[in-house]
Amino acid sequence: MIQKTSDKVGAVLVVGGGVGGMQASLDLAESGYKVYLVEKGPSIGGVMAQLDKTFPTNDCAMCTLAPRMVDCGRHLDIEKLPYSEVESIEGEAGNFKVSIRRKARSVDPDKCTGCGECTEHCLVRNIVYMDRPGREPVQMEESMKKKVDGILDSYKGGPEVIVPILHDVNEEFNWLPPEALIRIAEVTSIPIEHILRIGSFYNAFSLTEKGKHVIRVCTGTACYVKGAPRILDAFARELNVEIGDMTQDKQFSLETVNCVGCCGQSPVVTVDDDIFGYVQQTMVQDVLGKYT
Repeated sequence: MIQKTSDKVGAVLVVGGGVGGMQASLDLAESGYKVYLVEKGPSIGGVMAQLDKTFPTNDCAMCTLAPRMVDCGRHLDIEKLPYSEVESIEGEAGNFKVSIRRKARSVDPDKCTGCGECTEHCLVRNIVYMDRPGREPVQMEESMKKKVDGILDSYKGGPEVIVPILHDVNEEFNWLPPEALIRIAEVTSIPIEHILRIGSFYNAFSLTEKGKHVIRVCTGTACYVKGAPRILDAFARELNVEIGDMTQDKQFSLETVNCVGCCGQSPVVTVDDDIFGYVQQTMVQDVLGKYT
């Protein structure tokens, strides 16, 4: 029998630690409530972290998710209960009693620093990254190897330097050649899987070969209504190349970009670091002529 009472409890239970659950928890906590955030997975965040972009704004999913994860993790009025499930609920509105089953983690969450050393002693032998044993030395041109090794020699450290290394390699070759990535993994002992994750995550890196000059036509709202599709078609015809591809002489690559922040000069085209505003179809040959 449930004993009824008129006393209200100033705490809230939020079930599900996805982006919706985290935002609800933050809103409630900022309103003065004690929040218990229950998530059946080992950590909050949900499946949004598996997405690349979100519709319809095309924003980076992780850029949307990460601030909420940090705020939830630091908020003193939000108690996180990961790896837990609700078993029963009793009571009435304003005064519920909830039974929650917490699964065994084999790790004290209060002492966990995220170092990852526990994976070496995991009961199920769950190694996060396992590189293939006995990998053959990478075969690459001596000139490329010399350039990559020169970049590697300028950085000292562990996995924390992989982003600047990839940035310099991308700047040197205008993309990330597969043999260069394997060479980086070989020298730094960083698993190639980890390097590929980073290389494929950031738009600043390219895993496909690009031309000497990269042309990007803005297709954001302002540029689109001012005729960006027609300008894009004009570049494609003039270069005889498909959108996203490279010309046969490797001089130009043609791409689209969502926004370059110059809506007042729409339609906008960028070539490498140069910006051209108020572009018309008749200007295509003049723009290309500056780089040939």
